[in-house]
Amino acid sequence: MVQRAAQAACRVGGEVVGALSRPGLVVLLGVAHTDTPAMAGELARKVWGLRILRGERSASDVGAPLLVISQFTLYGDARKGRRPTWAAAAPGEVAEPVYEAFCVALEVAGAEVSRGVFGADMAVSLVNDGPVTVLLER
Repeated sequence: MVQRAAQAACRVGGEVVGALSRPGLVVLLGVAHTDTPAMAGELARKVWGLRILRGERSASDVGAPLLVISQFTLYGDARKGRRPTWAAAAPGEVAEPVYEAFCVALEVAGAEVSRGVFGADMAVSLVNDGPVTVLLER
């Protein structure tokens, strides 16, 4: 999920571990069992070129920063009962290399990337710009 944000920050234990230096994009990255680092690279290039900023511009057009947060709960399934299941989300040993590949692909493309802490209990705050939120799936 990609959100256009005026400001955003990620805290772990009350300390800021990642933040946007100026308006940009917040990426909540969920990883499924079948996702691969190669797929993450393709998705990173898509996000970097996605024309969702004002004036139909992309982060790559204006050098907008990105804050990337690992978010396994995007794969929560609550269709049955009252307790969601996370079975569709990849376990950490699968998801973390995909998350890292996504961030590295953005950096290689020239993006300024801030990160959350994979697997940590994070407090994420953001002020939407628009609001604009786009769900991307490969």
